[in-house]
Amino acid sequence: MRNLPNILSISRLIATVAVFILILVNQPWAFLVATVLFFLASVTDYLDGYLARRFKVVSSLGVFLDLTADKVFVAAVLIALVQLNLVPAWVTFIIITREFMVSGLRSIAAAKGKVIPAGVWGKQKTFITLVALGALLLAKGLGAHMLSLFPLMLTFNSQTVNAAEILLLIADALIVVATIWTIFSGVEYLIGGWPLLRSSDADEK
Repeated sequence: MRNLPNILSISRLIATVAVFILILVNQPWAFLVATVLFFLASVTDYLDGYLARRFKVVSSLGVFLDLTADKVFVAAVLIALVQLNLVPAWVTFIIITREFMVSGLRSIAAAKGKVIPAGVWGKQKTFITLVALGALLLAKGLGAHMLSLFPLMLTFNSQTVNAAEILLLIADALIVVATIWTIFSGVEYLIGGWPLLRSSDADEK
């Protein structure tokens, strides 16, 4: 039980590779399998943190694996979707840049013995992003390809108005929302970490 949170984080990294490859296969069946793996990996994201706190087995290795798995998981899926032109590069740029910025701020805070807690915008951003990506994978698995924002195709007719196509459109809209939330959460972290950036080592003594 002590190592279970770490095992879950490692399994999420392994699932990331599988989902990445399946997306690049670019076939409905592959997207459906990727959707299942994506869902299971997203669940482990919650479980490993919960179990670590529940059984008081939080460790430096566990924190490292959890944070690394989270960032690699989302980044890999976004990069694969950019490859297929299903997500624009600017969305991936914004989301990944925010992760680098937050990691940098947390590193500075840790070096000064401080902690920058996750803000409301950040928690909501994570949830919206996972829902958006999961919905997109499912929509592609169901064969959707005619009604989307990326690329822009908004022709509503008897062929496009069905569950799969509507789901794809909703997923694209959620990706836009997730990007906006990413920007706001980045600003939230920057505001929280600004005193640390302005302070010198002498100020900390």
